[in-house]
This record gives sequence, structure tokens and C-alpha cells, in this order.
Amino acid sequence: MNMGEYISVQEAAEKWDISARQVQGICQSGKIPAAIHFGKSWAIPANTPKPTRTNSSKPGPRKRTGEPNTGRKG
Repeated sequence: MNMGEYISVQEAAEKWDISARQVQGICQSGKIPAAIHFGKSWAIPANTPKPTRTNSSKPGPRKRTGEPNTGRKG
């Protein structure tokens, strides 16, 4: 493996403008199939674009309906 073709988690975080922890999570979730895990580190191919988020199953903001909740029963 030529390490010049790979970047570290920290380098990917700076390149993609996200935290190193988010990059680790992306790698752990398998969203970068070519990422190599060794020990506690990840080697990410240098030409890998930032993965897009796919959390469309998350519900949107709650809509208020009915009377306002004052916290009092009555």
C-alpha cells in the first residue's frame, strides 16, 4: 500500500469540513468501502469525495396542534 494515495482521518476532516469523529463514524458505517482500518486508525483514499448524508428517515420538526400546553391539568 502506497500511503501517499491515502489520507488520515484528520486530513479527511479538514478536507470535508467536518469533525474527525464524524469521519471515523463514516468509515465505521461502511460508507467509504475503500477505507482501510488498522489498529485504531483509518486510511482513506485521497481522492474520495465527502459522502452524502442519507438520513431521510428522520422525522421533521414536530408541528403544534390544538391548545397550547400550559403544563396544568384541568
